[in-house]
Amino acid sequence: MPRVGLTPDRIVAEAATVADEVGLDRLTLAAVAQRCGVSLPGLYKHVNGLEAVKRDVALLAIRELTDVVTRAAVGLTGRECLRAVSKAYRSYALAHPGRYAASVQAPTPGDQEYTAVSDHAVAVAAAALGGYGLEGPDLIHAIRMWRTVCHGLVSLETAGGFGLPESLDLTFDHLIDALDATFRGLPSHSRPAVSN
Repeated sequence: MPRVGLTPDRIVAEAATVADEVGLDRLTLAAVAQRCGVSLPGLYKHVNGLEAVKRDVALLAIRELTDVVTRAAVGLTGRECLRAVSKAYRSYALAHPGRYAASVQAPTPGDQEYTAVSDHAVAVAAAALGGYGLEGPDLIHAIRMWRTVCHGLVSLETAGGFGLPESLDLTFDHLIDALDATFRGLPSHSRPAVSN
């Protein structure tokens, strides 16, 4: 009989907490079982293995990060929105390094739930960048550039890759300013003037 209170959501939440504490690469089902207060065999009654748990942590993280970015974007546009969503992204990734690491893993082909959650995240990013007037391929390139900048800085920051004393916050601000200038110059933003 399943343990009372042990639900899939609780298992994923506990796994995400363990991943944040020890790192995604050191996440084990034994640690999750201990955190849930059950034996490892008892946990196996509720999960289909470590990779399935990591996949569920990834979904949780993408949903959380999407929500954080959505809330940061409310009422803002253009540069102010870009700045707010970028800071929100970075803050989430630094506060939840294990689940953030899970969120950047590629999904298994054919995983429709994962695809739907990822598509929603892309739609939110597209809306956040909507003030730049970008469309089609230019918008996709802008989303990729934004994610690359945020992910690159966070990845190096969490790995201790910045040893020089200058402020990382200021570096991040400069990167966002550079993105803003770039997005303003992308082709679909620079529309030709309408002639009479």
